[in-house]
Amino acid sequence: MGSGLLLQFCNWSTLVVCMVIKFPQIFALLSAKSSRGVSLKSLLLELVGFLVVLRYQSYYSYPLLTYLEYPVIIAQDIVLLLCVFHYNGNMKQAVPYIAIFLGGWYLLTLQKWIIDLAMNLCTFISAASKFAQLQYLWEARDSGAVSALTWTMSSYTCATRVITTLMTTQDLMVLVRFLIMLALNIWVTATVLHYRKTATKAQ
Repeated sequence: MGSGLLLQFCNWSTLVVCMVIKFPQIFALLSAKSSRGVSLKSLLLELVGFLVVLRYQSYYSYPLLTYLEYPVIIAQDIVLLLCVFHYNGNMKQAVPYIAIFLGGWYLLTLQKWIIDLAMNLCTFISAASKFAQLQYLWEARDSGAVSALTWTMSSYTCATRVITTLMTTQDLMVLVRFLIMLALNIWVTATVLHYRKTATKAQ
């Protein structure tokens, strides 16, 4: 496969996967009528990370296909977040978070140093979101309504974005973020499957 064809495959396959990446998790919550196992803190931190990356790559006019999936994932994350608030009985708490996210979106590009600093911190924020989910699973020792398929697809998109970053912008900050997220997504997936297997044996 030529490099150009590989790049196109990675870009489009990432976009296609991201169009439905949160669907398994959303359907799992709706089916269980519960957000058991899904960390609210993890979701909020993940959404912050996605917003920063989208703002950063659009600010620096990166090729559209290298970040086109982010608006799609963010929209799905918002739906997922509302589902979690609903099943936690805290829908009113969603309003201030939405206001903070909207304000942050405009604040990020007021000065160049703000968006650069935010991107530097983004890897830590995104990593914190994965560790929050891991901690939630470790404490509960139960994967509950967490979708292993969603986390597997997240691992795939991080792997393809490692390839596209290397082949296009070669931005070190972005590359390191994707490598770390890839490792952590695989870790979360393995943990979800481990507790699911344990729960099945117990039954």
